[in-house]
Amino acid sequence: MLVPNYTDPRERIPVPDLMAYSLIRFVTTVDFPPFSFLDQTGHLAGFHIDLARAICEELDLLPRCQIQALPWGELEGALTKGQAEALISGLAITAESRNKYRFTRPYLALPARFAVRKDAGPEGDSASALDGLRVGVLGGTAHEAMMRDWFSDTRPVTFSRPDWMFEALKAGTVDAVFGDGLQLSFWLSSQSAEACCRFFGGPYFSQAHLGEGLAIAVRPRDAPLRQAFDHALSALNRNGRFTELYLRWFPNGLY
Repeated sequence: MLVPNYTDPRERIPVPDLMAYSLIRFVTTVDFPPFSFLDQTGHLAGFHIDLARAICEELDLLPRCQIQALPWGELEGALTKGQAEALISGLAITAESRNKYRFTRPYLALPARFAVRKDAGPEGDSASALDGLRVGVLGGTAHEAMMRDWFSDTRPVTFSRPDWMFEALKAGTVDAVFGDGLQLSFWLSSQSAEACCRFFGGPYFSQAHLGEGLAIAVRPRDAPLRQAFDHALSALNRNGRFTELYLRWFPNGLY
């Protein structure tokens, strides 16, 4: 299984002085599983929660770190008003957000993937095997635009709901589907999929369509925190801790 790693193993990022920070408060959401959610006991859990803690441990700052969950619409306000030092919740990296915040290097890119039925999938593992075939995709999404741009020889069949698209694949009314690798990964392993299908080809990455990936946002005045987080992310990739967290929360893989 491929594991994401965006770190140059030769690079060493120095840790700045963080003594000015009596607290390092991360904010995230409660409705973004498996990244952040409330578990059966009502506690905050998820990949982002474990990653924030691992970063603080790597920086030897765990006693000064806090993680708070807020509604999505309140996250940026908490950061800009100084009620938090870091936002870890998949905020899109755009020209506008870059003007307002400083981002760490991406730690996880969410790829697009094809899925096909196990009993009727095309031969090989190249997307060209899908040329001329009916491929389901959610209409009006970045994935539809990407499929039309990258795989113009397929025959797109648009759907307005993921469950309708998945049922069409199971029933054989489409030959494949194309979409978010994270969503497809969890559907493929779900009971509703009934072990019908598998990934095919890929993964496919496109900054133009899917963005730069997930990163932690801080205020411009907190640039030392960004550097410290980059140091920690690099160290976690080198020592295998990031791989451990990835496999814990994405056991079926995205890539």
